[in-house]
Amino acid sequence: MEKIVFEKSDIRDFVKTTIAEKIEKLKNFIEFTMEASRDIKKTPKYDSMREEMQEEIYQMQRQLGALNDLKRNMAKVLNTATERVQLGSLVITNKARFYISVSLGEFFFEGDRFYAISSESPMARKMMGMRPGDEFTLNKIHQKIVEVL
Repeated sequence: MEKIVFEKSDIRDFVKTTIAEKIEKLKNFIEFTMEASRDIKKTPKYDSMREEMQEEIYQMQRQLGALNDLKRNMAKVLNTATERVQLGSLVITNKARFYISVSLGEFFFEGDRFYAISSESPMARKMMGMRPGDEFTLNKIHQKIVEVL
């Protein structure tokens, strides 16, 4: 079986770009919704619709704040090679590939499935400090660390 080589810096750039694209898309949605709410007639008949739109704008602004936090936290993620699992590590197990960075969740990079997880997540906490060859069990799922980049 041929060993797949992953370039951690490419994955890091992909995650940063994904976050930036989500921020841009959400900004556009917020702007569109704000313009639409301004276009609604100012009569009591449409008050509930305007209130719903304001609530939607508020929710999107909260999501935007969370995405901006991800972007700031991603700037703290190191891109250096590591022997042990730490913030910035790309961890390949016999079951999955984890990028310890920010809580972005599942993503696909060059046809392979990865999980961007926060260093505060239970999975990352379980793996912290481990090396290739170490094994662990979380939620009754046993995994072996194959590689740490």
